[in-house]
Amino acid sequence: MYYTINETRDALKKGETSSVELVKNAVETFNKDKSAAIPLNAFIEMYDDAVAKAEAADKEISEAKAAGTLEALYEKKPLLGIPFANKDNISCKGTRLTCASKILEGYVAPYSATVINRLEAAGAIPLGRCNQDEFAMGSSTEYSCYGPTRNPINREYVSGGSSGGSAAAVSANQALFGLGTETGGSVRLPASYCGIYGLKPTYGVLSRWGVVAYGSSLDQVGILGHTPADIAEPLSVMSGVDMYDDTSADLPDSASLKNLKALSDDEFKTLKIAIPKQFMKTEGADPEVIRVFNETRAWFESKGAKITEVDLPILDASIAAYYVIALSEAASNLSRFDGIRYGRRVDNSKGYDELYVDTRSEGFGPEVKRRIIIGNYVLSEQFSGDTYKKGMTVRARIQREVAKLFEDYDLIISPTCPTTAFKLGQKVDDPLEMYLSDMYTVFVNLARIPSINVPAGKTSKDGMPVGIQFAGAMFSEAKILRVAQKWDEDHPKCGMPV
Repeated sequence: MYYTINETRDALKKGETSSVELVKNAVETFNKDKSAAIPLNAFIEMYDDAVAKAEAADKEISEAKAAGTLEALYEKKPLLGIPFANKDNISCKGTRLTCASKILEGYVAPYSATVINRLEAAGAIPLGRCNQDEFAMGSSTEYSCYGPTRNPINREYVSGGSSGGSAAAVSANQALFGLGTETGGSVRLPASYCGIYGLKPTYGVLSRWGVVAYGSSLDQVGILGHTPADIAEPLSVMSGVDMYDDTSADLPDSASLKNLKALSDDEFKTLKIAIPKQFMKTEGADPEVIRVFNETRAWFESKGAKITEVDLPILDASIAAYYVIALSEAASNLSRFDGIRYGRRVDNSKGYDELYVDTRSEGFGPEVKRRIIIGNYVLSEQFSGDTYKKGMTVRARIQREVAKLFEDYDLIISPTCPTTAFKLGQKVDDPLEMYLSDMYTVFVNLARIPSINVPAGKTSKDGMPVGIQFAGAMFSEAKILRVAQKWDEDHPKCGMPV
């Protein structure tokens, strides 16, 4: 079995495997898992045309070999024949798209998201859609109409969320890399729980065209992989301005991502790293997470990096500001799911108001309803006044202060999550406890900066993964990926499949 994109690409070039074989192996694994006593439930379904696309890729490779143009072909299509996992809220033309919600039952995407189009143009093959928390609202993938996704390391535990299906698929080697989405930590958190790398890019670097919206000013497509290089190459292919997304932006140094090089020892000695004192508080944090974080800090110091503890009091307001903004935007975005235009319809012929209420009452799950209610309350002038505006004011200050910090520092490091993966059902009825899973991650989304989860260790008690995040200034993806690559080289196979 091949674990990385580079290994798989080399095997495809040498004829040691084929794209069809890779896809069929994934489909076979999926079918076996469905009938398992305790299914992983990472993929919801495999796309019907995946094998046909793999056959076309194998034909291109064969013809290029015969013509002596194989290397030129891979220059043009660097991911040719490589299958990947897709989250169930990213449109893939002609396939079902439900956001793991009953309200979109039977909906078929009429077009593909820009990120899917760009990956396919580079030769990659969408394998299937992966499980998630309903409408990406959750931290455990337990809020899904398809049932929870389990953690590949121990199936009694959650995979994290909301991109838990994609993370579990990559961790279990059912896919070489996966797409997820982030609003407040939904790529990095499941990456941490499943022991793999997960990148949340700078806001705008990856187009949101074709991605179902949760919180539009926060949402961002992210990438999950076994190594930083497995994230860097798809990022280089997908990034850049998109005419369909006015918030999209070009990524400087994207060319350097195609052949990712670790930061050199000399470069490492010039690194200046900040650790916010607000993230050094141990209340609510698992001692095992703190231990792994301290070990990671010691690794940076051993490489000659200079680490400083800094004071950023505004970070204490990040969770509150995040949930005010995200839930307000969610309430607005989800108003389109009304039983009239598309998706599920509950029609008792009592009138449009009743159709709207009945459809949403039956179609949405409890967590989505909770967030819509809170969001509408926040937006309601007579009840909450200008709460949303205050949240945006706090967000603007977080963005300014974090940007100012990066004038003097290269990275911010912290734990990714306060705890490791928890057992299924442990927090599903405690929304506040679930929301606090994002305490280290949401400032990244508010500040619109990139951050990567790095698999940094395991708990001594139950062997569950612990993730540490490296965050950088806006558009510093190349730098943080190069730092992560150095970590990966010093800790080989730390992001390898279970």
